[in-house]
Amino acid sequence: MDFDLQWLLIGLPVAFALGWMASRFDLRQLKREREDAPRAYFKGLNLLLNEQQDKAIDAFIEAVQYDPDTTELHFALGNLFRRRGEFERAVRVHQHLLGRSDLMEGDRERAQRALALDYMKAGLFDRAEAAWQVLEGSSFDGEARLALLSLYERSRDWQRAAAVARQLEAAGTGSFASRVAHYECELAEAADAAGHPDEAEAAVQRAQQAAPQAARPALLAGHRRLRAGDAPGALQAWQALQTQNPAAFLLVAADYARAAQAAGQIEAAQATLAQALRQLPALELVQALEALEASDSPARLPRLLALLKQQPNLSAAQPLLALPPETWPPEALGLLKAAVQRSVAPLQRYRCAACGFEAQHYYWQCPGCLNWDSYPTQRLDAL
Repeated sequence: MDFDLQWLLIGLPVAFALGWMASRFDLRQLKREREDAPRAYFKGLNLLLNEQQDKAIDAFIEAVQYDPDTTELHFALGNLFRRRGEFERAVRVHQHLLGRSDLMEGDRERAQRALALDYMKAGLFDRAEAAWQVLEGSSFDGEARLALLSLYERSRDWQRAAAVARQLEAAGTGSFASRVAHYECELAEAADAAGHPDEAEAAVQRAQQAAPQAARPALLAGHRRLRAGDAPGALQAWQALQTQNPAAFLLVAADYARAAQAAGQIEAAQATLAQALRQLPALELVQALEALEASDSPARLPRLLALLKQQPNLSAAQPLLALPPETWPPEALGLLKAAVQRSVAPLQRYRCAACGFEAQHYYWQCPGCLNWDSYPTQRLDAL
């Protein structure tokens, strides 16, 4: 017992001394690693500012090895991988962050957002959708729903796009009424193509309720009524459109004339088209009026001349050129010359023989490729 007690009295101080030395060594090593980690981090930041991304990535990897628990280093490294197009490495970094049990909730949401961006940039839209859905109800809720809306539009999933757009509008993100109307019109057209007219009609009504002033629902409603043989109903829908949106009425001017002929309302349609032409001079309205008039109508030539004065271009000149020249008044030739000159002038360009750079002025040195004497002296009609 005396022998054992003696060794115990000797061993205790020795063990204490060894433990103290080991702790000092660990503290010095920990201190050195903590000093090395910021040094590597700042080195990477400096390289990144100097646009040396390859070296910056190496520095950030070194910093992460020194301090694997630092989340900011992981975020910086993952973002660098994504910017360089190394999406697989970016995904691994952000998945590693999400796999940590000690990650705070705010950092977890940031890592989830970064992972969703990785998938988006990589073109993995199904995985991106799942990643964004996890963020619904989080601090990134608005951004996640906008991203989902973009994905649903890309995949033409109009049902879910409309649902997300309504959620965004309800959350105060902005007005999505016009987009919802477009989604419902897409659903209506798909239902018509599939032979489900009742579903199509319900979708058109939802579109009109979502955006009463939108042009597309009125256009679609008129077309559906005309296909169903309800020409007066189509005229009614399009007349309301002409009042609300005269510019959009140009898209159905020709169909409006055909519906008026089918409904036997030619005179009323002529009055509507003439009023629209006074509000907005356009070739579409002139052609719709001509479809309702006799070919020798005395109002035809003055109307064409008036349009050519207001819109001196080749489109307005074409109907006048279709008439016999002997019927033209003296001013017609001057109007035609002005229209041709105005339309041709933007097309006449010099084109560099080296790079194809086009310009309205002649250059001795090409502004595009900086070659000398590369411009032919003859203008070309740019098509």
